[in-house]
Amino acid sequence: MKPIQKLSAIVILLCLGTLTSVASAQDWTRFRGPNGEGKSDLQGLPTQWSQDQYEWVIELPGKGHSSPTVVDNFLFLATGEANGNRTLHCLNATTGKTIWKDSIKLEANHLHRKNSYASGTPAVGDGFVYVAFADEQHYVLLAYNFKGERQWSQDLGTFTSSHGQGVSPIVYDGKVIVPSDQAGPSKVVALDAKTGEHVWTSERNFRKASYATPIIINVNGEDQLVCLCGALGLTGLDPQTGKSLWQSGELPKRTVASPVYGDGLLFATCGSGGRGSNLVGVDPAEQGAVKSERKQNLPYVPTPIVHEGHIYLWNDDGIVCCVDLSGDFSKNVWRERVGGTYSGSPVMIDGKIYCIAEDGEIAVIDAKPEYKFYGKSPLGDESYATPTVANGRAYFRGFHTLACLKAQND
Repeated sequence: MKPIQKLSAIVILLCLGTLTSVASAQDWTRFRGPNGEGKSDLQGLPTQWSQDQYEWVIELPGKGHSSPTVVDNFLFLATGEANGNRTLHCLNATTGKTIWKDSIKLEANHLHRKNSYASGTPAVGDGFVYVAFADEQHYVLLAYNFKGERQWSQDLGTFTSSHGQGVSPIVYDGKVIVPSDQAGPSKVVALDAKTGEHVWTSERNFRKASYATPIIINVNGEDQLVCLCGALGLTGLDPQTGKSLWQSGELPKRTVASPVYGDGLLFATCGSGGRGSNLVGVDPAEQGAVKSERKQNLPYVPTPIVHEGHIYLWNDDGIVCCVDLSGDFSKNVWRERVGGTYSGSPVMIDGKIYCIAEDGEIAVIDAKPEYKFYGKSPLGDESYATPTVANGRAYFRGFHTLACLKAQND
């Protein structure tokens, strides 16, 4: 090979490696993206837009509140129908065209009016996609390869809750981990991601079903699995064995929002009736010791955002608060009424926070100590879902539709 040809080949390989790295960084493999932080550095996404500016909008069968997950050009999304059919869809993330889909039939069961048969978000890892569906008698976890071939399924047992199931699995170090905090015997289960074989089970105290999806944090060089339920509060588990490491203590009401981590503290909320009642900040390096508390202007369903020393509390009733984590946790840096009612969680995109209201209006504000409201834009469908950001795009899920908004980079 001539020197110039060799140099060209090296440049091409370096470029391909860079593109691969960028593509990997843009994947959104679980509920609220990388480790559940709800953050993306995607640039060029509009802060206001009209209905005709979506790259595409597709109709979905049935109804669902789960978010899409995206890896490379594969988009995975769950739907549920009134007859009990639960379906995992694989779409082309650029065009929205269906690549494959697969359904299972479970029984129809009672749901909270804000729940659906497809409220849990699929998780992706180790070349597979995983989705959990449940009725009262079965809590089923299914694994597929990207060709749509079912690799394995496991029935984790009954699911007891008058509200239905809605938590999402996560993938960690060759294991798919599924919480099952319900109104009956509860547990967290880890299965081998490739085979579905049982790895460990951690039994849990129980009170009411929890809808919080776990996260992984690193404490003093060791990874911990953080789960949340009302009966135990925040808990740290060894993700390799399921051994309990610490517990923060019981919370007085139901947990729906997922835990978040930032500035060395874990934050969790609980509440009822569309309103948060308690927020705790605990230190996982001190066995879950409670370091801060707050009891007003709190979300119940939406998960907070932690960013640059502040926590942003997007409340169900459309009031948003910015709180300085280094100061008095009961005081607000600012408190503003964005308006609307919210049952999905916000995500941060390039320093701005996007959240879909139940009426389908998408509000955008700055994630800064100085409040700035950019306005609202229409989805054209009701929504209880959380946005997904990947593939140079944001995906907004409605009850019956999925809309794709492409970033406009110069």
